[in-house]
Amino acid sequence: MELARELARKYSTELRLVSRNPRKVNETDVVFAANLLDAEQTAAAVQGSDIVYFTAGLPPDTAQWEAQFPTMLRNALDASREMGAKFVFFDNTYMYPQDDRLLKEDAPFEPNGRKGRVRAEMAAMVLEEMAKGDIPVLIGRAPEFYGPGKTQSFTNALVIDRLNLGEKPRVPVRDDTLRTLIWTPDASRALATLGNTPDAYGQTWHLPCDDNRMTYKQFVAMAADVFGRAPEYSVIGSLAMTVAGLFKKEVREIRELLPRYKQDNLFDSSKFKRSFPDFEVTSYREGLCQIQKQANAT
Repeated sequence: MELARELARKYSTELRLVSRNPRKVNETDVVFAANLLDAEQTAAAVQGSDIVYFTAGLPPDTAQWEAQFPTMLRNALDASREMGAKFVFFDNTYMYPQDDRLLKEDAPFEPNGRKGRVRAEMAAMVLEEMAKGDIPVLIGRAPEFYGPGKTQSFTNALVIDRLNLGEKPRVPVRDDTLRTLIWTPDASRALATLGNTPDAYGQTWHLPCDDNRMTYKQFVAMAADVFGRAPEYSVIGSLAMTVAGLFKKEVREIRELLPRYKQDNLFDSSKFKRSFPDFEVTSYREGLCQIQKQANAT
């Protein structure tokens, strides 16, 4: 949604939104119902396009990721190549090492679990297409989100949403390690910027984040101040998360990401900032204030 808004605001009002049940974001949008698991439907959806943004998501279900994500991506790449369209792949960091090294665009793929292996396979598929050079291809990669609306992330679900409801936040694993979070509208603005910059193709880009990395202890204190709540929270340890996973499928599905919360998460986006020095990154406090204002307005 944010990407469609940004593209219409700054680049083009000729947008086609594709999904199984698409809905307009802008008044001028064209909606196209298609199942990306079907190659013919995907080709029809891409027909006539100049740039294809692959931002498809799936529920956090490992078996579904393994069965569907690579096929969806392959169909989208094949359709884009057939059309001669530029291809922009919106990626995450599941395949990265879950330790405290500084993660730049050349970080190795060392997935910790099955979903991480799926994302590594997908990224490798896009890199292979990029190397062929048949069509312009780029990767825009983002770390964990936080943001307005129904943003799905640990930080939104355990901290921001609970504060908004007047409940005590919960912090996964540790509260003293540095986190790198990206404001979802910034991710969309950056992806639109890259897609409309010819020189950006043929490269992987880390999307821009606030360099003022904080621990969850600091982030909760800031968020509580913005929401006018007490800065109280509880830490959910790895053992508790593991035990919960025995009974709750949604917890079990995210356990492979827990190691990244045991140490600093240092996602470096300096390449983007050097290349686009006029891009204004939203600070954590600015983002939290926007969420709080939106919550009060609803």
